[in-house]
Amino acid sequence: MNAAADPADRNPAALALGAPRLDNVDVARGLALAAMAIYHLSWDLSFYQLIATPVGADPAWKWFARCIAGSFLFLVGVSLVLGHGVKVRWRPFLKRLAMVAAAAAAITVATYFAFPQSYIFFGILHCIALSSVLALPFLRLPWWAVGGAAAIVLAAPHGLASESFDAPALLWVGLGTRVPPTNDYVSIFPWFGMVLLGLAATRLAMPVLRESARWRADDPLGRALAWAGRHSLIIYLVHQPLLLAILYPVAQILGPSPAAEAAPFMGECEQTCQANGRSAELCRRVCACTVEELKANELWKRAVRGALTAEEQQTAGALARQCFGRPLSQMGEGQG
Repeated sequence: MNAAADPADRNPAALALGAPRLDNVDVARGLALAAMAIYHLSWDLSFYQLIATPVGADPAWKWFARCIAGSFLFLVGVSLVLGHGVKVRWRPFLKRLAMVAAAAAAITVATYFAFPQSYIFFGILHCIALSSVLALPFLRLPWWAVGGAAAIVLAAPHGLASESFDAPALLWVGLGTRVPPTNDYVSIFPWFGMVLLGLAATRLAMPVLRESARWRADDPLGRALAWAGRHSLIIYLVHQPLLLAILYPVAQILGPSPAAEAAPFMGECEQTCQANGRSAELCRRVCACTVEELKANELWKRAVRGALTAEEQQTAGALARQCFGRPLSQMGEGQG
């Protein structure tokens, strides 16, 4: 058969053979949602100081979050091809766009009041909404042209970054030289490149997708993931407030973990110690020793609050000097 005569080539939405969704794509989106929930649960535990790991600043967790964002945006490109082909179905497109844009605006408003110093002004939903519009002209281009454009967008921040884009009104572009203080920052550059990459990959993999169109998620886990993938927007909006609400009373009952409570003091203590030319290992053990001595002398709670009197500060200094005078073998491993 001539490829030009195949309706699935002219409109890839036809490859689903009448099915409204592809289960494999919904399962992939469900897996991305599960990963996102794991990240947000960990972030919330860190926020409430139930664990010591600073999830928002830890490099490994930051890369995990980037992989999750990239997978969502890649799937946006996949869905654009499967849902529209080369001819946009304007009514469902505009309906979906309005829902995502409204949800993005709601998140901005909610986080502005909840986290005014780090509210979300251009997060994953903002990027999805704008990227969906920007991707429309690429639907008619061959996969290799879209792939080339994706490479340019992904690489742009490494070669085109400029202080001109550091202005607050242009931070959404992503070509500035600084990362703004926000709990979720998914700028157009480089992230729009992931949408284009998903679009190009779907066009290239159309024969494989055509073969897998009849596959259905039959096992309980697959069905659960597919269901989540079909309701991704509402799950995204609901899961984080729900996690925060569940963990809040837990945090009030249990209080911060000892390691999490000590982490800010330990960080500042170790930084000051190392600035005076001492080794990282010595500083870690000495600072841990100081924490234990402050607790033993009932000064720890006041030290954490920064409420030590002048006399208590002198006592704390003396305790730290005592720790410096001890052999390493007499100091424990310290705070975890």
